[in-house]
Amino acid sequence: MMTHTYKVEGMSCQGCKNLVDRALRKLDDVAEVEVDLQKGEATITMEKHVDTPQLQKAIDDEGGHYRIFVPGDPAQHESHRPHTTHKSEKPIPKGASTGQYYCPMHCEGEKTYDKPGDCPVCGMDLVEEHRISTSQATYTCPMHPDIVRDQPGNCPICGMDLVPVQPEAEAENKTLKKLTRKLWIATAFTLPIFLIAMSDMWVNNPLHAWMSNKYWIWVQFLLSIPVVFYATWMFFQRAYSSIIRRNLNMFTLIGIGAGVAWIFSVFGMLFPQIFPPQFKMEDGTVHVYFEAATVILTLVLLGQVLEARAHDRTSGAIKELLKLAPNKATRIRDGKEEIVAIEHVEKNDLLRIKPGEKIPVDGIIEEGESTIDESMITGEPVPVSKNIGDKVSAGTINGKQTFVLKAKKVGSETLLAQIIQMVNDASRSQAPIQKIADRISAYFVPIVISISIITFLIWALFGPDPALVFAFINAIAVLIIACPCALGLATPMSIMVGVGKGAHSGVLIKNAEALEKLNSTDTLIIDKTGTITKGQPKVEEMVVLSDDFTKDQIIQIMVSANQHSEHPLAEAIIEFGKSIQIEPISAANFHSVTGKGVIAKVDGKMIALGNRRLINDIGANLTNEQLAAISDFQQKGKTVSILSIDKKSAGFVVIGDPIKETSKEAIKRLQDDGLQVIMLTGDNKQTAKAVADELSIDYKAEMLPEHKMREVERLQNEGKKVIFAGDGINDAPALAKSDVGIAMGTGTDVAIESAGITLVKGDLQGIVKARHLSHKVMQNIRQNLFFALIYNTIGVPIAAGVLFPFFGILLSPMIAALAMSFSSVSVITNALRLRTIDI
Repeated sequence: MMTHTYKVEGMSCQGCKNLVDRALRKLDDVAEVEVDLQKGEATITMEKHVDTPQLQKAIDDEGGHYRIFVPGDPAQHESHRPHTTHKSEKPIPKGASTGQYYCPMHCEGEKTYDKPGDCPVCGMDLVEEHRISTSQATYTCPMHPDIVRDQPGNCPICGMDLVPVQPEAEAENKTLKKLTRKLWIATAFTLPIFLIAMSDMWVNNPLHAWMSNKYWIWVQFLLSIPVVFYATWMFFQRAYSSIIRRNLNMFTLIGIGAGVAWIFSVFGMLFPQIFPPQFKMEDGTVHVYFEAATVILTLVLLGQVLEARAHDRTSGAIKELLKLAPNKATRIRDGKEEIVAIEHVEKNDLLRIKPGEKIPVDGIIEEGESTIDESMITGEPVPVSKNIGDKVSAGTINGKQTFVLKAKKVGSETLLAQIIQMVNDASRSQAPIQKIADRISAYFVPIVISISIITFLIWALFGPDPALVFAFINAIAVLIIACPCALGLATPMSIMVGVGKGAHSGVLIKNAEALEKLNSTDTLIIDKTGTITKGQPKVEEMVVLSDDFTKDQIIQIMVSANQHSEHPLAEAIIEFGKSIQIEPISAANFHSVTGKGVIAKVDGKMIALGNRRLINDIGANLTNEQLAAISDFQQKGKTVSILSIDKKSAGFVVIGDPIKETSKEAIKRLQDDGLQVIMLTGDNKQTAKAVADELSIDYKAEMLPEHKMREVERLQNEGKKVIFAGDGINDAPALAKSDVGIAMGTGTDVAIESAGITLVKGDLQGIVKARHLSHKVMQNIRQNLFFALIYNTIGVPIAAGVLFPFFGILLSPMIAALAMSFSSVSVITNALRLRTIDI
């Protein structure tokens, strides 16, 4: 015997784990298998060694889409991607839909597929992921379709105006149209079946005057064929697939319930002599259930149509964002303007933005000024004035003036593209609360089938005459009314709509887990610069402490030492130097000391510029008068950077960074909501105290990045649920360590990458919005889960007939089908209410 541990990639739920376990156990030389879903591992005990390709083949043959490999084997393990593509599908052909597809119930986590179809686990239609298409707008001649151009014009053959080539319809629209067409066909054939069956309730049934009941049964049978074998045949295909894969789902129940009713009716029609008298009518024909089977299938199909329409609405936020992306731009080359497709725009291209146009890429205003409507990105309705040097984002709308834009980020790099990608990723991610539904769903269908069998036996043994008929009808009703889909959709639908709502309000959710955790947090840690303050520090005063240097020399040395630094305070000093026409000179041996300042060699002199800790570290001294002067500025909330030249104090610069107008109100609202707000800053104690006192919050000063991370750990060890909000590289460790990291969109890419939530506008009001959104989404999820659980808890016993002994009430399988169809729709409809909430 030998035991090996393998990594298994792609597992996301109990169904995945069961499939891998089952597949590996089928191998002859495998004695024992233990699959760990959390670690993504399989520990296999073998009688003799089984090669990895054999293990992979066993999983593939079982219908799984998972990869098994030896840990650390580069030949086996490709770089992990968060969105695993279905390996058997082909690449998206050029000109086809730009989206990929995923299961709306997230049965296989974040796995995506390259073409539409059914989820291999739950059987539901895959949903298209919406994203910005890079395909170029093309034009063709209506008479000569072989003529294709990338710009409007005339046909070179017939002279007719070229017309735009219509893009391929979205997969969701195709699915909806196909289902709707099948629904009309199913309804057209089911309605006469239903009327024929119900005619037996009429006195002196007029249909029997035309022909006997025996032949009307044949009519029902012929009318049912298009319903069963065309309009709703996919339900039986999904049911068969679920049984073969052993991933029992809603379609398993529908397929068994409706299939048994239809097959029973066919046998009753062909071989009436084999049935006991209980199933026969007065004329000797067997009571058939063609109407029950077709009505059930048609109502389930109706539910699928309504779900498809609702799904289309849940992705409405992404579609609205996609509409913001123009497909053309006006490029300026050699002084001439030309219309080009958006994918032809490159970095540093100059683009003319005309009044009312959507801005095509991210960039900086090179010439002119205007007001920009950024409401679709930030959620703020008031247009923002923009001047030369200001940044603008793709998808925002120009006001009434024209300007020239220098492209800085194009294609997938633009803020709009990143927002859409983040919304897509978050919509597919699983919230921890979904694990409840996954655990229930794993046992749901087998339990329902067991209840159906028990129902049949109890009614057959103890029910009134005709006992077998009652047993048969109630057993089918149990199968039909149970709806695992409502349970599976409860969480992902709310997450999808909530994430879209957040994106329209300037709150970008990276994953559903961050959204759920935010709801239970009780402590908020915020950075000062760029989070509480505007993050646009400006030099307010320059003080010389040495008679050996003039003020201009001090400024030049500070500018030169900072020219390789990216810190906001360094940028403020450099900008100040530019404003008074002081140019930097070369600096050598530059070194940034995190949380303290910079060290460099300028003009042969050893330069240190930073806070008192840096000055103390290098051994420079300050007099009591100098310390008092610095302290006076710091007590006013100013930041002071001290300059040392060859270990002698030479001057200091006073930098002010005003508190954002919205910070005080946002912090007050957060405190009223029960959050403890703490400011951690690398600034000195006096400056930190001045800001904290103004905002009535706790604070800790002179904090290095590792100190901030340790403070987060300390609070977590005390049982606190911590939010950390910051915008700088030095905030990244604390952002990653916190329960929920919130990055200011105005900050660095490292901070944004480390955070679970990003605020586009970089304003503390965004945290208020994010918290409110989290409360509403979690409340909506709980409502959905409660409804789905209560529906099944009440519906299944009623279908089994528990009310019959007391009230004489039985539930028709047709009513059960209607209830089942609308249960999923009700969950989606409740999730859609999130679109209208005010955050």
